[in-house]
Amino acid sequence: MERMEHGGTVFDVLQERGFIEQVTDETELRELLKGKVTCYIGFDPTASSFHVGNLVPIMALAHMQRHGHRPITLVGGGTGLVGDPSGKDQMRQILTYEEIARNGEAQKKQFAHFLDFSGGRALLLNNADWLTKLNYIDFLRDIGVHFSVNRMLAAESVKIRLETGLSFIEFNYQLLQAYDFWHLFKHYECLIQMGGSDQWGNIVAGTDLIRRLEGKQAYGITFPLIMTADGKKMGKTEKGAVWLDSERTSPYDYYQFWINTDDRDVKRFLALFTFLPMGEVGLYGSLEGAEIRRAKEILAFEATKIVHGQEEAEKAKEASRALFSGSGEDENVPTVEMDRDIFEKGIAAFKLFERTGLCSSGSEARRLIEQGGAYINNQRVERFDRLVAMKEFSENNRMFLRAGKKKYLSIKIFEKSA
Repeated sequence: MERMEHGGTVFDVLQERGFIEQVTDETELRELLKGKVTCYIGFDPTASSFHVGNLVPIMALAHMQRHGHRPITLVGGGTGLVGDPSGKDQMRQILTYEEIARNGEAQKKQFAHFLDFSGGRALLLNNADWLTKLNYIDFLRDIGVHFSVNRMLAAESVKIRLETGLSFIEFNYQLLQAYDFWHLFKHYECLIQMGGSDQWGNIVAGTDLIRRLEGKQAYGITFPLIMTADGKKMGKTEKGAVWLDSERTSPYDYYQFWINTDDRDVKRFLALFTFLPMGEVGLYGSLEGAEIRRAKEILAFEATKIVHGQEEAEKAKEASRALFSGSGEDENVPTVEMDRDIFEKGIAAFKLFERTGLCSSGSEARRLIEQGGAYINNQRVERFDRLVAMKEFSENNRMFLRAGKKKYLSIKIFEKSA
């Protein structure tokens, strides 16, 4: 089990790795974490898979468990029926009970890549189990009485939404999340809630409710919003979200996302998204120039191994190296099959890049070629209307396309059966 030297705790690990933005009482929290503690994070069940943007809280729970603490992953089956306004400029889509239950089951499988649920070492709970059974009048009398509307209106997440419109159902959300914290405190001795920076108001409301109802202290930790060096929200690409589900983002594409990390982000991402010791993170993060490629390979391999396993990470690494060397012959390279007739007649280069999906439109493909960013078999395409024919294929009927530095594809001839 990973431990900090010189009597440090998981708090020191999280802080050194860049996970901590705010805490409710650092001195007491540091003391508390010298023993064994139960902590929790709530997860929105509105999608059937997590994406890269969800990794910070999941990795934080994994670090907690690796230091002997008990994490609770709370699927928001009940709160998902209401919708959290935090960090949103419009009302979230309200899902049905069936959709939320289905998404929650799919998310359980992904948690298992990061956490060990055996022997009660981690718990997976669904707040629908208690929130859907609440009596409204009792809830107002027992819980609502402790909340100040003035204070709730002062919360940043509420103030932002008041400008565009905040429904009453969403305004109730803070009470429900605070109730969750109290319920977990009462029934599971949970003393810490963690979450994104937009959850600060909700977390503090929970610690306040526990103090009022139980006369005891609970704690909160929030994580910073992770932005890339070029100012983009972590996990967002031109194609959309980068999913942990291999059916939505293949292990190869997942690996490619990490290996294409901006040089300025490599050290920070090694600290946040791998379990490598910080000594190694510092070493790899200090590499410069051509050597930074090695650090990116380590980041991509370690991040892919956590989610997809050692074997898939090895395959993705070999495929990526084949592409980087320009051979494009590795069997793990993304491949599309196309009919031989297309190339016997010949197809314009820009149409080929559009048809294979490397470009979203013919006009985008033309721009790519005119700007010198399109390659066939590692040779730059000089004219957008150049005909691409059978002679471009290798002996094993493969052709290798590249769009810019990051998007690769292999074309294989589809042979019709006689």
